[in-house]
Amino acid sequence: MPHVEIKYSDNVEFDTNKVFDAIEAVITKHDVSAGECKSRAYPCSQYKYAHILVTVSLLPKPHRDKRFTQKLSSEIEAAVKAHLKQSLYFSLNIEYSLNYYTTNIHSVEGDNLQRMDDR
Repeated sequence: MPHVEIKYSDNVEFDTNKVFDAIEAVITKHDVSAGECKSRAYPCSQYKYAHILVTVSLLPKPHRDKRFTQKLSSEIEAAVKAHLKQSLYFSLNIEYSLNYYTTNIHSVEGDNLQRMDDR
């Protein structure tokens, strides 16, 4: 269950849902066992320069080695930049969670997981 957080100056215009989908597609392409990607975006109204910081958090697994990470990073960068139509500072961090990180689904009987599109 990867997590994606995008922090950006609010003068950057892009469709967050399309970027979320693009990042998830890249992750799934390289690791079909990754699962659904939980994604959030945080626009910031106080900044000095136009910028975007994309953080992708994954669980450590034997196949997610240096080569995997470098390839994933390169493709995520290209996928995100394809949606950006202005000059800005760009940062991307792929990080691996600690061994005691817990991620799962809390299910309530009769309720379904909601997506932003469901609102």
